[in-house]
Amino acid sequence: MDSTASEHGVLSPRSILEEPTLAAKAEALLRTPTALSELTAAEARCVVSYMRLVSYDDGALLFREGDQEQTGYMLLILHGDVTVESTVISRTEPIVMSVLGPGNLIGEMGLLDGAPRAASCVASSPVTGAALSRRSLRRLMDDSPETATKLLIAVSQRLAERLRESGRQQRVYCQLVRAMQDEIDALERKLLHVIHGSAARGQAQSLATQQPRQAPDEDSAMTRPMVGDDFGPF
Repeated sequence: MDSTASEHGVLSPRSILEEPTLAAKAEALLRTPTALSELTAAEARCVVSYMRLVSYDDGALLFREGDQEQTGYMLLILHGDVTVESTVISRTEPIVMSVLGPGNLIGEMGLLDGAPRAASCVASSPVTGAALSRRSLRRLMDDSPETATKLLIAVSQRLAERLRESGRQQRVYCQLVRAMQDEIDALERKLLHVIHGSAARGQAQSLATQQPRQAPDEDSAMTRPMVGDDFGPF
């Protein structure tokens, strides 16, 4: 964690126990619904004792999407806000997925599997956080295996909840896309109907204007029977 701090804009990483007020706040926030509410107060205190206190300037990059190297820690936000962004292939600018404040955890998956970061996290204000590295997690597992197990279970449950929420959002998105496609199809049918009707009327008008008028039959006046007043008064 310390060796990679400068690359991620971390300012003065240090033991959180050096700041008792922030350590107490981390213990409380770690047990909130947005973090790991399954932990007891004693377990949260134990976990926090293995954390490092980190600070980020406004605009600093905490995590980079796709990063395969700086993945070995998670961060509990104590102060400030973090913007979570993701880049879509068809876009040049990232899409803001969410803005997280104090009490939120970021980077839990990296702590567990070390896989590339799934999104970028940028400090949208000065940020202070408590970081737990994979190295510290291994020490916690050696020193207090029961607490470490409870921590891992809580993190896994949190990730499972996030996965279920993502599935729900995906279903809603698919329903919206299907409804929009139905509207587009209906508009296309109406447009084609209007176009075909307009073309048919135009064709009828064109035929009407192109059809020659029938010239009077000159022979008809000479050959028709002479009756009545055809010869005038004579």
